[in-house]
Amino acid sequence: MDHGTAAGPLRVVVVHWNQPEDCVATVARLLGDDVPTRVTVVDNASRPEALARLHDGLAGLSDAERARVEVLTQPSNTGFGPGANAGLQAFLDRPGDGAWVALCPHDVEPFAGCLRALLDAAAAEPLAGLMCADVGDGMVPVIDPYFGGMTVPAAGAPPARGEWRWENVDYPHGTLMLLRRAALAETGLFDERYFSYCEEADLALRVRARGWKVGLVRGARVQNLHLGSSVALVDYLQTRNTLLLVQEMSGWYHAAIRAGITLLQVARGVRDPSTRPLVFDARARLRGVRDFALRRFGPPPPDVLPAK
Repeated sequence: MDHGTAAGPLRVVVVHWNQPEDCVATVARLLGDDVPTRVTVVDNASRPEALARLHDGLAGLSDAERARVEVLTQPSNTGFGPGANAGLQAFLDRPGDGAWVALCPHDVEPFAGCLRALLDAAAAEPLAGLMCADVGDGMVPVIDPYFGGMTVPAAGAPPARGEWRWENVDYPHGTLMLLRRAALAETGLFDERYFSYCEEADLALRVRARGWKVGLVRGARVQNLHLGSSVALVDYLQTRNTLLLVQEMSGWYHAAIRAGITLLQVARGVRDPSTRPLVFDARARLRGVRDFALRRFGPPPPDVLPAK
């Protein structure tokens, strides 16, 4: 079985929206990794001036580096999952790209040895279908039948510096993922109803149902440099998409219970602001519940999107 680089450099899909300098820096880091890479940047309908700066920045790479980069442009901001699908489909259409593809947003920094550790884990786990790098939070991604995707503290000490350890998890986080060609061919790509948030958990459920393993490679460190989405957008998408994930996974009864819990949380947060989590927008949460009930998925309402 091949393990990602046997057919050539590792393909990395980078999803970009309106952060050209961060994206160019991420591409440069990927191209400079000790694992040879080819990069597909999927631009999710950035502003014209941002797209121009992206192309200008990529033009500043060396000739050899530019030859390993392609840019796919989307006609509209389709969200992280649908944008990723454009790059993943291009990967699937090119068998010569190998057995594995990496995926990340436009503002990540893999630590030294991260990609190598991921590929070593892929070689050591013949049934690995999806995996993610380690963001260093000491947590394990799990999927609860009522609460959807969440994290819990990991058991045991982290591996020694320079070492890695495979851990079975329910779903991979989206900071830096590796996806196996064969698993994608069997299960399909991200469900585009999610737009962003929870799509990794949904894909992981489908991949695991086919008998593939999903893992976190502890010690393969990566960091996300910026968290720029608005509170309203994040709360809306997490509310709506968690209900969709729970309903798809566990059924309407569980989704109804989860919706009821959400409404109670909103009422408590409005009544007692000290109980609010960091991400809390009462109106956005209520709209998330409403749009789930009305089966309104895909792009969020324009007034919860951050300003362009």
